[in-house]
Amino acid sequence: MAFDRSLPASVVLLFLAASISGCSFAPPAQFDASSVPNAVPQPVERSKYGNPDSYVVFGTRYEVLDSSFGYDERGIASWYGPGFDGKRTSSGEIYDMYKMTAAHKTLPLPTYARVTNLANGKSVVVKINDRGPFHDNRIIDLSYTAAAKLGMLKKGTALVDVKTVSIGAPPSPDQVVESEPAPASLPVNPQIYVQVGAYAEHQNAQRMEARLKLGAVGPVLIQPVASNGQQVYRVRIGPLPDVDAVDRLTERLAQLGIDNPQVIIP
Repeated sequence: MAFDRSLPASVVLLFLAASISGCSFAPPAQFDASSVPNAVPQPVERSKYGNPDSYVVFGTRYEVLDSSFGYDERGIASWYGPGFDGKRTSSGEIYDMYKMTAAHKTLPLPTYARVTNLANGKSVVVKINDRGPFHDNRIIDLSYTAAAKLGMLKKGTALVDVKTVSIGAPPSPDQVVESEPAPASLPVNPQIYVQVGAYAEHQNAQRMEARLKLGAVGPVLIQPVASNGQQVYRVRIGPLPDVDAVDRLTERLAQLGIDNPQVIIP
């Protein structure tokens, strides 16, 4: 089957299979992921490819960020590899599953980021040079090697913190290449919630709560928080035990006509 080579590798991946997560793959016997150094942030020009103001995939429009400065987000990571090794990425670079790279929907290409597995505290630095993942609830697609170093190959997904890294930041090539421990400020084994809305009026939050309960979805929490000097009522479901539960919940919400839920990892 032929695909449009202008599509990001992660988009094509969805045509080939719903996800590479959990598939069996054996790298060359001599390959040792722990020997691969982290990506080293260095001055780079913004890619001529993969950086439109916005783009549309599967009916959803994504706005590319003007800058990667200060980006810090928690969510679910996945990985992609064998089906796209040697293919062109959205930035125009050739994808090499044995390098420390990743795909992201909105960060400028290229961008360097530290990705931390919140389940085991392992942390790596990758170069983001591709677009994706376009699977619900995922925020970053990692190369095979990056996923291996984070200890997430078997499950196929992981709860992660993604934080952009400044040019000149460690690690340098001569430093230890093993995965580093997570920064002390990050939680390990955090809880997972799905947020379905944030409302200025408490009654609107209660209406959503009633709608969810009528659809047998729960447990539902209404959390009042201050935002920009105003009271906002967040409607969240959880805590949820794992990523599979998040995916099942997202499917159920879609059946109820509730779109674009947001994964929250406090």
